[in-house]
Amino acid sequence: MSTPTAAPDSYFQRTGENRYKPTVQAQGAWHPDEQHFSPLGGLIVHAIDRYRADRPGDGLALARISFDILGLIALDEFEVTVETVRPGRTIELVEATVVVGERAVVRARAWFLAELDTAAVAGTHDERLPAPEEFEPWAMDGVWGGGYISSIEVRHRRTAPGRAAAWVSTPVELVAGEPSSPHASFVALVDTANGIAVRQAPTEWMFPNTDLTIHLFRRPEGRWTGLDTSVSFGPAGHGVTSTVLHDERGPLGRAEQILTVRPQRGR
Repeated sequence: MSTPTAAPDSYFQRTGENRYKPTVQAQGAWHPDEQHFSPLGGLIVHAIDRYRADRPGDGLALARISFDILGLIALDEFEVTVETVRPGRTIELVEATVVVGERAVVRARAWFLAELDTAAVAGTHDERLPAPEEFEPWAMDGVWGGGYISSIEVRHRRTAPGRAAAWVSTPVELVAGEPSSPHASFVALVDTANGIAVRQAPTEWMFPNTDLTIHLFRRPEGRWTGLDTSVSFGPAGHGVTSTVLHDERGPLGRAEQILTVRPQRGR
């Protein structure tokens, strides 16, 4: 494995048309030699945005993206390929694959839907989170390690084991020298949800997620990603992290993560 680039102002650096190298800011929380999925999820959206850049006015917006995490994602250079699975003027399905070395480590599928004026019937039963300034600053790196966790600002409110809400932001660029869309910047923080509402201490139990699915019913805005999160563990080694997603305007979608729950070694 090559040494990750030490670039404190970005999570990734471009090394080719479809190739990227992670910086130390992309380091994961479970293992020091793996990537945290959160910024990689945003990078995948960024790559899809670049792929669709010749259609900026096609009237389609990201409505769902699902990521299947196929194994440990090495903190090493990788390639992202994107293709259209189902083209259309009002509905489009795009697939992206992340390859490290010769191994696919993530497969993602994104649905884009046509935007129409439905303001007259817009609404949700999800209650909006209090503003970020109403939450207490939280040093998340007191619970979790890794460069990604150290790179983010978190405001947090925990009500019970497995139940918490947080606002997350970062001053770090997604890709060095490249502007990222509001969707990419927002998604780049969503996978943090599995670490804000822990049911058990990560020093005693492991509960990594093997997927992340995000549904959005409007475009995100602003620099904060709001996470209203509940974590459930079952009796047979499985768990689910469920999150209502917010920006400062209010709720805008949901995220789900399935977990593999197991005791830490030596426990």
